[in-house]
Amino acid sequence: MRLSQLISDYLRDYLPNQRGLSANTCETYAHSYKLFFNFVADRQKLRPSELTLQHINAPNVLEFLEHIERKRGNGPATRNLRLAAIKSFLRYVEHRDPSVLEQSAQVQAIPTKRGDVPLIEHLSMEEVRVLLNAPDMRSYSGIRDRAMIHLCFAAGLRVSELVGIQIADLELGSKPALTIYGKGRRERALPLWQETAKDLRVWIKVRGNAPTSDVFLNARGERMSRSGFEYVLDKHIRSASKTCPSLIGRSVSPHQLRHSCALVMLEATKDVRKVALWLGHADVRTTETYLRMDASQKLEAIESVVPPSLRPGRFKPPDALIAMLSDVAE
Repeated sequence: MRLSQLISDYLRDYLPNQRGLSANTCETYAHSYKLFFNFVADRQKLRPSELTLQHINAPNVLEFLEHIERKRGNGPATRNLRLAAIKSFLRYVEHRDPSVLEQSAQVQAIPTKRGDVPLIEHLSMEEVRVLLNAPDMRSYSGIRDRAMIHLCFAAGLRVSELVGIQIADLELGSKPALTIYGKGRRERALPLWQETAKDLRVWIKVRGNAPTSDVFLNARGERMSRSGFEYVLDKHIRSASKTCPSLIGRSVSPHQLRHSCALVMLEATKDVRKVALWLGHADVRTTETYLRMDASQKLEAIESVVPPSLRPGRFKPPDALIAMLSDVAE
């Protein structure tokens, strides 16, 4: 079977329908293959469409990984993501074409690369408050922007989850709640603060009867895109920085709102499992990264331990004159 057909079946059927992966994950994998095939085709003096399965071999993969680190400036995390995409495709191909088993085994043996794991970036509650006050609530776009930013923070949403919310997913009655269909088609129900629900009610009223069921719309009346929300967030971060110096010059991504929510939840509950459920993490180990950020957890730990008893010292500083004479003598 041709490589192009295998890739098409893998991305359009296997990943979304059999593995249940999101459209965003499929797009990320597709971008990885685009980079890899362009790289190999350029090295082999071929067109990408002329490549075969035999070109997905360990030497080419290793050269590609070195290229994206050296020439594209990618870090270990991106490098490992590209490698994971290639390995995943080859595992899929093994069941279609057993002749690639040895070739695939060599690629599967390529190790991931370790790198520094920095503390995640987030906003303080004061920074969030200033940000939420930045949109002009007298305008259509300002009402929409605050509802979007407020909901993204309060529910700890991924940006793909935020822009995909439908009218039917919202319950804005006496017990406001939101139903989210996240990664791996995992459904979760989240209660909402009354303040968040209030902003949403105002937006829904202003939004009116749009022809689409998407909650958040752009200026053309169509579903708000990921890049559209990133633009909205950046605009209001710059506005908020005028009254909040700590935001000056900062690049705040939508995911930082999710991180901020996670840390607020962890501080309130002291239970990483509850935070994992709130964020929709399949594995609690993913959520444990927030423990490194929560100083209160470490403070509780150190306060619960009795320090060892130490004998007090009786150090006497040397006489200044004697110390000076000792220095001269040396």
